[in-house]
Amino acid sequence: MSKLLIAGKLHPAGVSRTLELEQEGYSITYIEDITEESYASLISDIDALIIRTQPLSSKTLDNASKLKVVSRHGVGYDAIDLNALNSRKIALTIVGDVNSVSVAEHAMMQLLACAKHVIRGDRSVRDPSKWNWRNQLEQREISGSNLLIIGFGRAGQKLAQMAKAFNMSVRAFDPYISPELWPDNDVLKVMDLKQGLAWADCLSLHVPKSEKPLINTTEFAQMKPGMIIANTSRGGVICEKALLKALNSRKVHAVGLDVFEQEPPSSEEALCNRDDTLLSPHIAGLTDKASERMALACIENAINYLNGTINPNLIVNKEALL
Repeated sequence: MSKLLIAGKLHPAGVSRTLELEQEGYSITYIEDITEESYASLISDIDALIIRTQPLSSKTLDNASKLKVVSRHGVGYDAIDLNALNSRKIALTIVGDVNSVSVAEHAMMQLLACAKHVIRGDRSVRDPSKWNWRNQLEQREISGSNLLIIGFGRAGQKLAQMAKAFNMSVRAFDPYISPELWPDNDVLKVMDLKQGLAWADCLSLHVPKSEKPLINTTEFAQMKPGMIIANTSRGGVICEKALLKALNSRKVHAVGLDVFEQEPPSSEEALCNRDDTLLSPHIAGLTDKASERMALACIENAINYLNGTINPNLIVNKEALL
């Protein structure tokens, strides 16, 4: 009998699926807390761990002598010690294309809301003394403007389709996709990020976090004045200190942030106290339908791995398992 530990709250459809698995003979432990401490003491005799956004450290894995697979409820795995999994020959799986539409829609919303300065518009109605803000003509159209998408995976490709419907000119930068495998002939592949930033009026980020920010002081200097930015990728992809300076100098018109260097950010954080920042709590991929698909997919990944039937493309570290 295989034992599964589910660490983090699931969509009701996922909970229903766990009840079915119990009827099929699986042992299921389900906790809704999303701290590492909450599940660390339960990991010693499980075969599979289904995990949301909480960390998974080497120290916790030291107690997981029977663990065979860690199944992520999502596609990112920044908080998981991948080297520790590799050294122990434990598989890491991610869900497939379950939330790219949700993420692309959120990015499109950010671009539109920032162009129109929706926050300022809303406040100018709630505070009648600000009504005449409307005459400053700060709101902009995105039709006919240039959009650079950094990271041209599923979400980036879907955003390109949406943006073209708004009559935007779209280019993308992704050095990890070779020209012969470029997925959309209607979207020009940008070979040099500096040139792409200089061309763009709007920017949307869809890349994993790396050791240093992709967008920092140098990159802001390469942009046109009045850039509109959407970030639904990861906190730390944009240097927040450099972003603040770019907002103050109006190099950036407005920015939509769904992710932050520290989550949740402090309410004292300067970016949280401006009307040219549109903020959301890391929810771009968390619509009801996407959450349902993610919950079911991460459960099935765990079961399919244990049964030997998983799609190899969903295993992050398959080479390390050989």
